[in-house]
Amino acid sequence: MTKATMTLNLSEREMAVVEQMARDADLSNTALIRSALRLYQLVTERIKSGETMSFSGDKERIALFVGPGFTPLDAGDA
Repeated sequence: MTKATMTLNLSEREMAVVEQMARDADLSNTALIRSALRLYQLVTERIKSGETMSFSGDKERIALFVGPGFTPLDAGDA
């Protein structure tokens, strides 16, 4: 298999998250990013095919998890 190289520029905070998650999962940073890409691909393909995804918990926790600027739909909005 031919491999390609990519440069990924992250903020210090983002890099700290990658390193912590990699340690927690006992993976290299590269293996963690590959795993994250596979998960993102799976989620996006399933959403494209009409499936839905939700998180439990209150709206503030969901927004903190997903990121700034995220506005979750109310159950009645879906």
